[in-house]
Amino acid sequence: MNKEEYIAAKKPLSKETRKALFNEYAQSKNQELRDILIEEHLYIAEILAKKYVGRGIEYDDIFQVASVGLIYAVERYNPEKGYEFSSFATPTIVGEIKKYFRDKGWTIRVPRRVQELSKKINNAKVSLAQKYQKTPTIQDIAEFLNITPAEVLEVMEASKVYAPQSLDLTYEGSGDDREVNLVDLIGEEEAYFDKIEINDFITRAMENFNEVEKTILIDRYYNKKTQVSIAEKLGISQMTVSRIEKKILEKMRKEIMKSVRN
Repeated sequence: MNKEEYIAAKKPLSKETRKALFNEYAQSKNQELRDILIEEHLYIAEILAKKYVGRGIEYDDIFQVASVGLIYAVERYNPEKGYEFSSFATPTIVGEIKKYFRDKGWTIRVPRRVQELSKKINNAKVSLAQKYQKTPTIQDIAEFLNITPAEVLEVMEASKVYAPQSLDLTYEGSGDDREVNLVDLIGEEEAYFDKIEINDFITRAMENFNEVEKTILIDRYYNKKTQVSIAEKLGISQMTVSRIEKKILEKMRKEIMKSVRN
C-alpha cells in the first residue's frame, strides 16, 4: 500500500493490515509506509496528550511533542518481538511528554543536573525537617546529600527561576464572571488510556489458549461466573475447572515475566 491508496481508502486499516505494514516497514524503512503508520496511530498520541492538559502548557504543544514520540516509536518498533505497537509506543510517548514538561517547567533554562539536584534538595528538606523537627541548615542538607554547601546554595539560587503555580490560583471565568481555581482546570485521567496496555496484554496472552481455557477465563473474570456454573456449562467437573484456571493464571504469570524481561 502506498500513501495515495491509504488516503483514497478513507478508513482505518485492519489490525492485520497494520501488522503487515509494520513488518514491511521494518525491512524496507520506506518513508511512505512510516507516514501511513504514524497517521494510523495518531489516536495514541492524542489520548496521551489529553492526560496532561491543564498543567500550564497548551494542548497543541503537548500533542506536537506526543506526535514526535509516536514517530520515534514507529521508527524503533520491532514487530518480531510479538508485542502490540500501542504497548511499545505508550512509554516512548509519555517519556517525551514528561521530558518536555521538565524542561518547560523552568522559566530560564538551567542544566539538567541542577534541576535533578533541586528535587533531591527539596526532598532532603522534608526528610530532615521531619527527623529533627526543625528547618535544616545548608550544612545539614549538604551532609545528607553528600555534596558541598556551595553546591546547595548554587542550586537553591537557581531554583528561584522555577515557576510552579499554586492550585489555589484563580482565574476569571467567562460569562457569569465566576472565578475558577486552577485545580478545577487540571486534566482528568483518560479512562480508555488505562485499558490500552491491559487489553493488549490479555489479547496477546489469549492467543496461546485453547477454546476451553478462553471460555473459563472470560466467564470467570469478565462474566463473574462461579467454577460450578462453568463446569455445568462445559460438562466437566468443578475440580477440572479449578485445575484449568490455575493453569491459565500460570500462563499469564509467565507472560508478565516475559514482558518485564523485555
